[in-house]
Amino acid sequence: MKPQRYYSLDVFRGATVALMILVNNPGSWGHIFSPLEHASWHGCTPTDLVFPFFLFAVGNALSFVMPKMQSDTAIHFWQKVIKRTLLIFGIGLFLNWSPFVKWSDGNLIFKVWENVRILGVLQRIALCYFFASVIIYYGKSRIALFIGMMILVVYWVLNILLGAPGHPYSLSGYFGNTIDQAILGVTHIYKGEGVPFDPEGLVSMFPAIVQVILGYLVGEYIQVKGKKFEMLAQLLLTGVLLVFVGYIWDFSFPINKKIWTSSYVFYTTGLATIT
Repeated sequence: MKPQRYYSLDVFRGATVALMILVNNPGSWGHIFSPLEHASWHGCTPTDLVFPFFLFAVGNALSFVMPKMQSDTAIHFWQKVIKRTLLIFGIGLFLNWSPFVKWSDGNLIFKVWENVRILGVLQRIALCYFFASVIIYYGKSRIALFIGMMILVVYWVLNILLGAPGHPYSLSGYFGNTIDQAILGVTHIYKGEGVPFDPEGLVSMFPAIVQVILGYLVGEYIQVKGKKFEMLAQLLLTGVLLVFVGYIWDFSFPINKKIWTSSYVFYTTGLATIT
């Protein structure tokens, strides 16, 4: 029997890709329609929904293949997850490194490894997929949800305790930047903010993992309930509740994509669920 396909996920992914293409090709970078720009720091524009929607879709798709993974051996699970993680991470690293050479002042200059940015969008997708898959595979849904909520709360607490006093959520006060620089090295970090700071850094990756876990739980719920009005109504209410929690948390932990705050996870997951 041919497995039933959930076209809503295909449409969701397709619309997200379309939005990504739109924001990456605004026509003129000097005259961009404001909703097609990222928030300068705190806040969330439609552009800031692209990445979390992708991670939500990764988790949603994972819910359809995880039962098969869990019925198979642990060796096959690890082989499949590690292979996919390395492929996605490797492609992202390759794109950061390329072109490997350039012509400058009559000489062919090679782009040395010391100046290559290690992390990026694809690398974050790969790492979030990996850790979320492992958490869900061994912890199942309830434990995965508990771990996810703990990550969001602990991340908030660490920002308060380890961030700069008075402005822990600022570019200069964010505690994760110091850790990223120590592990990755300044030369391997994105510098588009004017200072070495990676919006896809290692520390801010942890709340992003929760985005995949929540996407998985939504996909699992859809399969359990089936295509019924009850499922749609409860999913809509859940999405509205997540958006509300994100707004409330924003008062003490501002919605911010670049440091991937916990309030941002709730807010964008809520919008993805509603969509």
